[in-house]
Amino acid sequence: MSSYLFAIDEKTEEVIVSASAKGSKKIDFIERVARIQNEELYQSVVTLTKLAGAVEFDLKEFKAMDKACQGLYAGYKRGK
Repeated sequence: MSSYLFAIDEKTEEVIVSASAKGSKKIDFIERVARIQNEELYQSVVTLTKLAGAVEFDLKEFKAMDKACQGLYAGYKRGK
């Protein structure tokens, strides 16, 4: 099963979506989602990025936000 990976491109205001199979070191680019296409996903990935860089990293909180991002992206894909 693949897990989606998310990053923010601040210049273009896009979410960069990639995927990696569990246990794999290979990352495949999926797509870019413009902020205007899905503001909620964009803001969630911004939050996820902030959590990842926090001085006092909270794994439970990070996993919960990652799960939210996974769900938001899955919903976005279904609606396309």
